Amino acid sequence: MIMDQELKTEVDQACRTAEDFTKHYYESMDKRRHLILRMYMDTSVLVWNGTGTTGKEAIGKFLIDLPVSEHSLWSLDAQRVLDQVSNKLAFLIKVTGSVKFSARGTKPFTQTFMITTQDDKWKIVSDCYRFQELLS
Repeated sequence: MIMDQELKTEVDQACRTAEDFTKHYYESMDKRRHLILRMYMDTSVLVWNGTGTTGKEAIGKFLIDLPVSEHSLWSLDAQRVLDQVSNKLAFLIKVTGSVKFSARGTKPFTQTFMITTQDDKWKIVSDCYRFQELLS
């Protein structure tokens, strides 16, 4: 019974963390993108539709250069990563939704984050963003 309670506590913590983190991330991405690089670690990795970028400064430049966006989230899932990152608590967060960039049409997307704590703040270790296309 104790194990079930511990597991429930971890699941609840993962869900709360994911909700708070994604709310802050997408508000920053859509409204205050110049601040978003604060959410990445110095050694973070971003894979954006197959294009890889490494390091906080390079990721910040890449994201700043994207057109203005408007994200709408459909689903969110989170789980604790059992092998901690640098001996720190880590979570894997999976997001699905739609995004509209400037005057272009709306596209479905998925985004997967691995986050960990650094200086008592959640920081992105890795970030994978993909547009979703229907199979023919």
